[in-house]
This record gives sequence, C-alpha cells and structure tokens, in this order.
Amino acid sequence: MEFISSDSFLNFLAHVGTGLGLIIIGIVVFAFTTRFSEWQLIKEGNMAVALKLWGKVIGLAITLYTVWGGSVNLLDAFIWGLIGIITQVVVYLIIEYVLTPGTNLEKKVEEGNMAIGFSLFAAGITVGLVVAGSLTY
Repeated sequence: MEFISSDSFLNFLAHVGTGLGLIIIGIVVFAFTTRFSEWQLIKEGNMAVALKLWGKVIGLAITLYTVWGGSVNLLDAFIWGLIGIITQVVVYLIIEYVLTPGTNLEKKVEEGNMAIGFSLFAAGITVGLVVAGSLTY
C-alpha cells in the first residue's frame, strides 16, 4: 500500500521549488525598490528595514498560498506569483510617492524609524491578503 505516489511527491517538490524561487525573486525585486543594502542594514540591527522587507515577503507568501490552491497548473501559479510580486512593488511605490509625498519613507526606514518600518510591514501583509482574496473570486 503506497501512501504517497512518486508523482505526488514530485509535484510537491515542483511547487515548493517554484514557491521558494518566487520568494527569492521577490526579495531581489524588492531590493531594487531601495537605494540602500537592506541585508547590510539588517545585519547591523536595523529592525525597521527588516520589518519593511519581511512584511512584503509574508504578503507574497500569503498570495502564493492562495495561488497554489486555485491555479490550474504550475505555470499558472508561477504567473500569478509574479503578479503578486509586481503588485507588492507597485503598492509600495504608491505609498512612498502618492500617499506620503512629503515623507521619504525609504530614508526614514534606513534611519531606523520603527513606526514607518512597522507600517510598511503591515502594508506588505495587507497587500498580500488583498491580492490573495482577489484570487479567490
């Protein structure tokens, strides 16, 4: 009696690999939205930068979770994952340049402003939830 078929296991590995690949792509793309090295500032203990980055990643993971449940195949899931990444970037740019034109959010997080870092953390998760919900229509 076989509990897990080799096809099921390979399908699982393909989805995990694709999902982790999309997370890595997302992190790289998110890094292009800042002029500073997020990794260096995180290594130095800048919690505001860490919150900003990982809020986007959690939001993307929420999107991917929903994508995996509703996609017709791996390519479909990959494309919707890319759309999730693009949406995170676009919303960040809207927050930075449209909603808070008098505040340089990037500079504030670089300086370690926790209130802005947490706000961007929450925005990343919120965007992920909205995108995920939009994929369940």
